Amino acid sequence: MFEALIALLICAMGILGVVGLQGSMTRAQTASTFRAEASFLAQQLIGEMWGDMNNLATYNTASCGARCKAWTDRVAARLPKGQATVVVTAPRNVSIQIRWTAPGEGTSNYSTVTAVGAP
Repeated sequence: MFEALIALLICAMGILGVVGLQGSMTRAQTASTFRAEASFLAQQLIGEMWGDMNNLATYNTASCGARCKAWTDRVAARLPKGQATVVVTAPRNVSIQIRWTAPGEGTSNYSTVTAVGAP
């Protein structure tokens, strides 16, 4: 009888371990999804900039034009508490930083720096 209770206790601990592992995997998958989305959004903006190289200055979030505003709205819609900063410096250097805060997590960010256009 005592052996059966010990076996039941060990089995219950194993089940709790599997449930905890499942929760950790779900959190990791969610974080990975947000990172992939942030990367996609940054690359999407860089692609738009390549097609509009004559107006790169309008993509600065400090003086956010219509192009920049539409993109920052997408960041806010697709990432929890999503915010973005775009800095375009001479001649064609672009720095993009995207920040978000997942529920129950700290603030995460994705940053990329690139040169848009021919040297």
